[in-house]
Amino acid sequence: MAQTSTIRLDFLCVQNAGRSQMAAAFAERERDERGLDDLVEIHSGGTDPADQIHEEVAAAMSEIGIDLSDRKPRYVVLENLKDSHFLITMGCSISQFNPARYGVEHQAWDLTNPDGKEMETVREVRDEIEQRVQRLFDEIEQTANERTVQKSLSQRVTSAIRDTISF
Repeated sequence: MAQTSTIRLDFLCVQNAGRSQMAAAFAERERDERGLDDLVEIHSGGTDPADQIHEEVAAAMSEIGIDLSDRKPRYVVLENLKDSHFLITMGCSISQFNPARYGVEHQAWDLTNPDGKEMETVREVRDEIEQRVQRLFDEIEQTANERTVQKSLSQRVTSAIRDTISF
């Protein structure tokens, strides 16, 4: 895992046209609403990307004011996962990514693939993803707060040492 000042999230599914796109959109909203713009970097990708976002997914997200019309499914770049802090998979095999190799925290979200499903099912998947992203950001905020406390403590210890040795 990368040792950076930002926390990188990677949302992965097979086609990068439904679940991972919804998760990335909700994560962007959470990041902005919580004022974590400088702290959280968000990516999504697929193992076999579709040509476009699933229409029913775009419609379900539009119902709640999130526009996915400018998004395009794309491949996950395995090399980039070494910089990830949280790897969230949704329906793709984690063995492809080997998160342990990179020291990445992995979460496998067992979610129905919304492709071709009735709108009610797509809405249920959307709402479940929204709740999971909110819980993930609760965890991220806790991590950010711990980093702030550690940095503050480190600065105080450094100052105390400097004061002690500068006589």
